[in-house]
Amino acid sequence: MAGQLPNWENIAEKINSYVDDVRNEFEQMLGEIVEIPTVSMDPSYKNDIERGADLAVEFLKKFGFEAKKCTTPGNPVVFGSYVTDPKNPTVAIYNHLDVQPAGGPEWIREPFKFTKENGKYYGRGTTDDKGPALTALFAARFAVENGIPINIKFIWEFEEENGSPNFGYFIKNYKSELKTNSVLVSDTLWISSDKPAIPYGLRGLQGARLVLETGTKDVHSGTTGGWARNPIGELCQLISQLYDAKTGKVKIPGFYKDVKKLSDKELKNFLSSGFDVKKRMEVFGFKSVRTKDKAEVLRRIWAEPTFEVHGIVGGYTGPGIKTIVPPRAEAKISMRLVPNQTPKKAFKLLKDYVKKLNPDVEVKPENELEPYLGEFEGPYASAAVKAIEYAFGVKPAFIREGGSIGAVVTMQKLLKVPIVMIGLSLPEHGYHEPNENFDWKQASGGMKAFVRYFYEISQIK
Repeated sequence: MAGQLPNWENIAEKINSYVDDVRNEFEQMLGEIVEIPTVSMDPSYKNDIERGADLAVEFLKKFGFEAKKCTTPGNPVVFGSYVTDPKNPTVAIYNHLDVQPAGGPEWIREPFKFTKENGKYYGRGTTDDKGPALTALFAARFAVENGIPINIKFIWEFEEENGSPNFGYFIKNYKSELKTNSVLVSDTLWISSDKPAIPYGLRGLQGARLVLETGTKDVHSGTTGGWARNPIGELCQLISQLYDAKTGKVKIPGFYKDVKKLSDKELKNFLSSGFDVKKRMEVFGFKSVRTKDKAEVLRRIWAEPTFEVHGIVGGYTGPGIKTIVPPRAEAKISMRLVPNQTPKKAFKLLKDYVKKLNPDVEVKPENELEPYLGEFEGPYASAAVKAIEYAFGVKPAFIREGGSIGAVVTMQKLLKVPIVMIGLSLPEHGYHEPNENFDWKQASGGMKAFVRYFYEISQIK
């Protein structure tokens, strides 16, 4: 019967044994998908992206879902659906199955070889975001098999790490099939291993390349130095005029004008979140930081915009010194944005100011994402709190997160339904870092949390 809620005590008795029983199956499936290098930003991995999408469809069908690979102008999106009863409410679960590039001397294990060690799972994509995606899938199977009156849809993207350039195309072209009452996203971080978090805000992003060409070839610094322009030096000077590297303050005129002020209630939530500055410094390997004041740290990483330099390319980079003046240099930069800033306006402010400071520098746009701000109150937020408290025994904190998820903004605009982010990843899991990992404690707890969340939201009118 549609909408009839089974007894929670009966479900709770079954969920523990279910989680224990499926551990080997979970680990096997995670290993299979991790060992496919679904790197989205490198076109040479296109065949692996397609293989990963095909395997994702197999996973969904194996669990009883209708599933298909949906084409876009870029990488595919895998869509799955299980209808318990058309009259029941529906939740759409979003994850991404593409990953960051991996490799280099800091990896102590092969990045695309799945490794199990003492309840930990190593490999690129284990925590971002293949482990949480499979965790939600296992919870969904349990929910429908045990009579929780909810319809479940899965949206698995393969371009999130590349800025989700075609996710809007997917939503618009499959909107009728995507009809849902709410969205659940599991692609975010906890405060620490003993403090869960429910983010309700994400920063946006505007990337750019600053390019300066002053010649056509390397020239001798002895015969031309003092006369020739040095593009590396000029870009360094330009960057120092765009932001203060010591404080992080952005100097671009008008940059902070549209920033939405952090409310007192939000700051209070931030400060009571359990964030530990010293521990977080240890996790990230910082030797020094701009500030250790807790309130200031939390404002800076969750609620304020930034300007960052990611790399400067130009000149000679081999051993020793080659005494030349290079003809060209490029700086790769980005600006993290917060509500109510927009990438379009931020880029225009940057371009206009660069033109004033050094008109010979070309400003070339790269990835852009708008910031996101949702709700931290209401029935869905309450359901998320109950779910996490049930599974992990700890009340979660409501925070904003400093990263960006382009698909969340797209879903907010086009689906127009509540979005809740219940992440399972820990700071030490190594998002985008060498030796990325996930663990069974988070996976097993996550299955229980998602089942309880499905139970709670199935009764929201």
